[in-house]
Amino acid sequence: MRVVVCVKHVPIMSQLRFDPETKRLVRDGVRGEASAFDVRALVAAVALRAKHGGEVVALTMGPPAARESLEHCLALGADRGVHVGDPALAGSDTLATARALAAAIRAEAPDLVLVGRSSVDAETGQVGPETAELLGWAQATVVRRLELDPVARTFEAERETDDGFELVTGALPVLISVAEDIAEERFPNKVERQAAAEKPIAGRSLADLGLAPNQVGAEGSPTWVAQLEEVAVTRAGDILEGGDVAELAARLRERLHALGALTPAPPREPLPARTPGNAPPVWVVVESHAVAVRPVTFELLTKAALLATALGAPVEAVVIGPGAAHAAALAAAGADRILVADHEALDPYTTDAHAEILATAIRTRRPRLVLLGSTVRGRDLAPRVAARLGLGLTGDAIDLELDPEGNVRAMKPAFGGTVVAPILSRTIPDMATVRPGLLHAAGPDPSRRAEIVRLDAGTPASRVRVAASTPLPAGTDADLDEAPIVLGVGKGVGGPTALPAICALAARIGGAVAATREVTDAGWLPRQLQIGLTGRAVAPRLYVGLGVGGTLEHMVGLRRAGTIVGVNKSPKAPIRKAADVTVVADVLELLPHLESALRP
Repeated sequence: MRVVVCVKHVPIMSQLRFDPETKRLVRDGVRGEASAFDVRALVAAVALRAKHGGEVVALTMGPPAARESLEHCLALGADRGVHVGDPALAGSDTLATARALAAAIRAEAPDLVLVGRSSVDAETGQVGPETAELLGWAQATVVRRLELDPVARTFEAERETDDGFELVTGALPVLISVAEDIAEERFPNKVERQAAAEKPIAGRSLADLGLAPNQVGAEGSPTWVAQLEEVAVTRAGDILEGGDVAELAARLRERLHALGALTPAPPREPLPARTPGNAPPVWVVVESHAVAVRPVTFELLTKAALLATALGAPVEAVVIGPGAAHAAALAAAGADRILVADHEALDPYTTDAHAEILATAIRTRRPRLVLLGSTVRGRDLAPRVAARLGLGLTGDAIDLELDPEGNVRAMKPAFGGTVVAPILSRTIPDMATVRPGLLHAAGPDPSRRAEIVRLDAGTPASRVRVAASTPLPAGTDADLDEAPIVLGVGKGVGGPTALPAICALAARIGGAVAATREVTDAGWLPRQLQIGLTGRAVAPRLYVGLGVGGTLEHMVGLRRAGTIVGVNKSPKAPIRKAADVTVVADVLELLPHLESALRP
């Protein structure tokens, strides 16, 4: 059993700084390290080798300094390393990177490839699915438990979804992107580091891999980055302390009123008045769950309508699988035409079946722009389709706009949200996944009607089968993407016994509950509710961090929140530097008085 683990060498984010004059990140003197998610994949691979035998190969692509990450992996138990390094690789986007990695993986002929769910610098999670597509392998993303049967050459994986968990099965070889829960993070000791010095690291050039320079680097990349823009968010930084908790709650309410945080959201703007033109259409790939369309679909339809107005194009909603029953809602939200591919094999969702439908439709109908939500499904599907068609893809965008020449600029946050990179594509259609909750859906127009067009679904097939699905526990499935108020739970609440009161408070004020990574690592709340660098980004009108320390990794998921409140008994907690208001108090003592402070 041979397992290849792809490891990215990333800069240590806390050491990066932005030069406002050159509009570039200053990397001089910045050390690098193996991306934390990839390290967990490596630890999981070593555990699989202990169980089934074989070898673990750590693979990286990058400059000479990337060798340090391979040495770290060898110390953690990898048998050998492979370093793909060539000057022509500089400037590679995700698809060009996937080409190089796929070529190196083919040369190793592994049974299994593991990658982290995303890298901690770019945060897109695109390279794994794009590599799987170029290899012609099946994939399973965001996997938290993995079992192999080397004799039958099959795998069984439990993966995270936006709604809960899925158990999927399939045949080897397969590429798996892993979630944090796949393995405990650990660091090598002195003896392991010394032993790693005796393990081999092989270098590979483009010539060794049979690749031409124009297949990688800037020349082989379908996307390119315009001038970086710094993200500067200034918060009021008020501190409320002293007095009893009832008095603190009253003072908090006064301050929130002054900040406008308790003012009801204004009515949604209507859709732009427009006449659909004849230019290539703007597509929104519809995503639904249970019996409803996900809110991100309506956000994307509004953005699509705005872009289509400028492009002189119609808006088309693409429904793959069940969902035609939502045609009226999609039309009211801005769709001029609804393309429906329905077949019993399309429900539940599988990557292979949905990718084949979407890729075929794009080839046939040639849209100008294809938008998907940056959900677990969107991040699983979009890279696969982009790699199949050789298209540029921007993952996890926070907005889209047109430049004066009519080119689509997708605004992509990176390096923990400290900068935004406008990304443009050299290929048509442009493709982007967009973070839920960061765009605003227009008010629906019930008078709108849309033409329904049936797409040929053929006979969809998938190499991965969904064996079982488990929804999130009752009471934890409130939609964070559209909640006006979010109560964040940190370890400072003391323990899971505090959760019933917090969840009840959220329900009474029309809010939702979220968590820090420490809380989800401890199993107090599901991983799907985690906010931050390793979780999701949200943009509520009001966020209240209860016992939240306020680390950078958590707060980057709140950069677009309207007002941030921290409740922490330590006046020196880091959240005080990132919040509009910090209440210095014991969370459990303040909690019974918070409803009066937060209710609109």
